[in-house]
Order: sequence, then structure tokens, then C-alpha cells
Amino acid sequence: MNKLEQLKKINAFGKNTMVDALGIEITDFSNDFICGKMPVGHRTVQPFGLLHGGASAALAETLGSIAGGMALNDETKTVVGVEINCNHLRSVRDGLVYGKATPIKIGKRIHVWNIDIKNEDEKMVAVSRLTLAVIDK
Repeated sequence: MNKLEQLKKINAFGKNTMVDALGIEITDFSNDFICGKMPVGHRTVQPFGLLHGGASAALAETLGSIAGGMALNDETKTVVGVEINCNHLRSVRDGLVYGKATPIKIGKRIHVWNIDIKNEDEKMVAVSRLTLAVIDK
């Protein structure tokens, strides 16, 4: 399966979930990162019209969780979120935000991922750290 087909498969997996509802789309991946984007609009802003911190955290957890699942080399295992923190550094009112998840640690039982979220000008919007537990399916 080529990379474009893999991206379509990954994005189809999120259909009819919160990932789909927020408009999150995976855009690129390799062995050591995964990237995605999310629109800033009526589905992802808070009442003052700014990107909701929870939407940023949802983008971060989505990217880290998909990356963690892809990093597993065992069809009998999966990953689940244990802890996420998200520092909100810059507000965004519209357009797109882009996230990139990179591994800090990929272990047998625990994964830790760093997720940077930037605006269209490549300025940092949020930084997040996600801890995943590796569990049996």
C-alpha cells in the first residue's frame, strides 16, 4: 500500500467520531512523526471566537494516539491515553492549525509523545505531551 492509500485509510478510520466532527485530517507520517491539521471555525472555537483549548488537546491526543498505534509492532496490542497536558501559547481565530507528533519514548508499556501545534504562519499555538499505555486489544 502506498503512502497516499495509507493516509486515506487512516483518515477513514476517524469517520463518524470526534476526529471527524472537529475536521481533523492526518496529512503526513513516517516512522518518527505524524502530522495533521484542523480548521478553526464554529466546531472548534469557544464563545469568544478563539480556538478552544479542548480542541487543541483533542488534536494533540488524536495525533499522538494514532502515532502510538502505528509504532506498535504487535497486532494484539493497542494504545490508550493515560495523561495529556497542553500549554496554550497563542490564540487563533480562523484558518487552520497544524500539529506534529514526535516520540519522546516508545516503550513496551508506555509511550510519551510531544505534539507541537502551529498556526498558518508557523507560529507556536500550543505544545502538548501525551502519555499512552500499551494494552491488549
